[in-house]
Amino acid sequence: MVDRVYRADLPELRKSLLDLRRDFSDLDTSTDWVRLRINPLLAHIDQLRTVIRIWDSSRLRGAVPLLHADLVYFRNNVRGLRRILASEQRMSRKQRGIR
Repeated sequence: MVDRVYRADLPELRKSLLDLRRDFSDLDTSTDWVRLRINPLLAHIDQLRTVIRIWDSSRLRGAVPLLHADLVYFRNNVRGLRRILASEQRMSRKQRGIR
């Protein structure tokens, strides 16, 4: 059985990435973070969700550390993208003269 935390976190991480995609799309940045990081991460999550359905029917001996590594990877990317978004939003406000 796939770890419950993994099952619960993937949809939450996917939702966070969709929110980040929307927020980054609203900004005019020099780097296309949506194309560069967010879309590939969303594709990776979708692929993992498909794999999980297959894994549900078998035992995952020793796979939990691998699944945990995926969660850490996604969490770190979401955290980093949030920091970048906050920085880009501050820069955008400064350029428009808003504090």
